[in-house]
Amino acid sequence: MSGTSPIQSKTSIIVKFAAFVVIVAGVMYATTLVTSVLMALFISIILSQPILWLQKKKVPQGLAIAIVFITVTGIFIGFGEIIATSFSSFSENEAVYEKNLSEMGNSVIEFFNDKGIHISTDNMSDMFVPSKIMSVTAGFLEQLGGFMGNALTIFFLALFLLLEMDTIPVKIKAIVKGTTDSLGFFDAIGDSIRHYLSIKTVTSLLTGLFIWIGLVIIGVDYAIIWALIAFLLNYIPNIGSFIAAVPAVLFAAVQLGLEGVLWTGIVFIVINVVIGNVVEPKMMGKGLGLSTFVVFLSLLFWGFMLGTVGMFLSVPLTMAIKIMLEQDPNTKWLAIVLGTEDEAQTIIDNQKSPTD
Repeated sequence: MSGTSPIQSKTSIIVKFAAFVVIVAGVMYATTLVTSVLMALFISIILSQPILWLQKKKVPQGLAIAIVFITVTGIFIGFGEIIATSFSSFSENEAVYEKNLSEMGNSVIEFFNDKGIHISTDNMSDMFVPSKIMSVTAGFLEQLGGFMGNALTIFFLALFLLLEMDTIPVKIKAIVKGTTDSLGFFDAIGDSIRHYLSIKTVTSLLTGLFIWIGLVIIGVDYAIIWALIAFLLNYIPNIGSFIAAVPAVLFAAVQLGLEGVLWTGIVFIVINVVIGNVVEPKMMGKGLGLSTFVVFLSLLFWGFMLGTVGMFLSVPLTMAIKIMLEQDPNTKWLAIVLGTEDEAQTIIDNQKSPTD
C-alpha cells in the first residue's frame, strides 16, 4: 500500500517544526558569529558591484578590491571624525540648548496650568534635558555600530569572500556536473540581493543627502548626524524612516522651537514620501517579490533572532529563503504565501488550460 498515512504526515510536520525551533535557537545562541558572517556576506555583495566595474575597466582584481576597500575605509573614518566633532561641539553649546528648553518647558507648564492641569516643574525638567537627546542618539549610534564590534573579523571575511568571487561559479559547476540538480537558484538569490541592496544603498544615500541639505537650510545643528541616522535607518523597511525622524525633530524643538519642529517634520515627510513611494519603486522595477505584510513580519522575526543586524537584513534574508522554497514542490506553497498577489495570479493563469 503506497502513500503516507495521516500519522506519518503529522509526525513529519512535528519533526520539521522541531527542527525549525532548534535551528532558530542555535542561530540565536550563536548570534555574534552569525551576524558577523551575514554582515561580511552582504558587504561583499554590495562591494562586488564597484569591484566588477573596475575589473571591466581592465583593473586587476586584487587592485580593484584594494581600491574599493581603501575608499570605504576612508569614508567610515571621515564620518567618524565628523560625528566625534559634532558631539564635542554639543557639549560646548549645551547651556544654550538647556536655556531654550527651560523656556519652552515653562510655556508648556503655564499653558496647562491655565487649563487647570497642574504639572510639577521638577518632573518637566527631568523629562526634557537636551543632553538626554544627544546621549540617546549617541547610544543609538553605538548600538547601530555594535554589529561592527567585531570589525576586524568582518573585514577579513568580506575580503576573502571577494578574493574568491571568481571561484564560486566554478565550484557550483563542479557540484552540479554529473547530477540532475540545478543550482541556478544561487544566481537568482545573488542577483535579487545585489539588486535590492544596490538600489537601497542609492536611495538611502539620496535620503541622507537631501535631509542633510534640508536641515542645513532650516538651520538645525548637527545636520550631518541626523542625515547619517536617516541613511542607516532607511535600510530598515517600513519603520526605519519614521524612527530616524524622532531625534532630529526633538532636537529641532530644543534648538528652534515649534517652528523648527514643523519644518523639520516637513523635510522628513516630503523626502521619505518622494524617495520611498516614487524614486525607490521605479528603481526597484519588478519589486521585492514579497508582500507588504511579509516584509513587516520578516522585520519582526529577523529582529527577534539577530537584533539590529536582523532588522537591516530582514528583506534580503527573506528573499533568499523565498527563492530556495520555490525550488522544492513540497515547499513552493510557502514561497507563494511569502510572495505578492501578482505572482500568485500569474501562477493561476499559467495553470489554466488553453481551452479555459
